[in-house]
Amino acid sequence: MTQISEPAESSPDAADATATAAETTVTVRCTGHVRTELGAYEFEYAFEGDTLRAFLDELFEDYPQLQDMLIAESESDATHSGWAPTPEELPGTWSKNPVGEQTIAYARILVNGHFNENENGFDTKLEEGDRVALVYPFMFCC
Repeated sequence: MTQISEPAESSPDAADATATAAETTVTVRCTGHVRTELGAYEFEYAFEGDTLRAFLDELFEDYPQLQDMLIAESESDATHSGWAPTPEELPGTWSKNPVGEQTIAYARILVNGHFNENENGFDTKLEEGDRVALVYPFMFCC
């Protein structure tokens, strides 16, 4: 499964559009239900832009079923009941992605092996050859 855009026409307008919307190609790796849905473990994907947000926007246009599978629409979709109580004071800096930019419970999106929440969320910069992992389920119990 490869998604590569066709080259732009060679007109001045097309040249301007190409200059402002650079194309980035990343390696997409899938596990669990995402892999089952797409039928592939790994594929190259080209998109216009250089952020995780731009990548996800184009990917969800091509594969709309993935958005429901990965992205939480509400805070309750993004959380699970957990196994232990949360301490009053958490060590370090803790923050969540804004609502609408969180993955559902048990799903994660990683860029080069790092959770997007630990980088810049959906504004994480992507470079040519980066790896984006779509992981669902990330963890499962019972």
